[in-house]
Amino acid sequence: MSISSTINGVDVERLTGTVEAVTADPGLGKFQFRARNHWIDGGHSRTTIHGFYGAGQEDTTREGPFVLDSDEPPVLLGENRAPNAGEYALQALAACLTGTIVYHAAARGLALRGLECTVQGDLDVQGFLGLDSDIRPGYEEIRVSIKVAGELDDDQLAEIAGLTRFSPVRDTVTNPVAVSIDVARA
Repeated sequence: MSISSTINGVDVERLTGTVEAVTADPGLGKFQFRARNHWIDGGHSRTTIHGFYGAGQEDTTREGPFVLDSDEPPVLLGENRAPNAGEYALQALAACLTGTIVYHAAARGLALRGLECTVQGDLDVQGFLGLDSDIRPGYEEIRVSIKVAGELDDDQLAEIAGLTRFSPVRDTVTNPVAVSIDVARA
């Protein structure tokens, strides 16, 4: 009788192999992701995401780039052609928290029937507009609600809540990260 090694859609044998490989060679855990954005008009811009470096080499598995447009709603002088950058930040946090929980739960043998992550962020555009130096340009607060379905007791649910600490995007938005910016003539 064959026992499935897939939990929550994650191949646990491959996940274990990855953990073992990175444990044996920590350099395999170093990744560099990249995005290139160009302005189109007004608040509209387009980002392409294609290659990345990881697991000790440049990745070549993507046949073509992912293309993401960004715009603003009319109240912020855009034309609603796409989500704005702040909404993408919330999406990135929600997707990363979800993926983090799913992978770590699978590694612990915790089967989930469903998971829904809702994220809300409060932002005051006075900071972006430079109208009040006491108001930051970014989110003032982000709230996350996660609903998990599965045969989980209270201890397992608490364990799942604790897994969010492994989310790279959660870490990025909650801890200072050095950002270097170079502006040059085209």
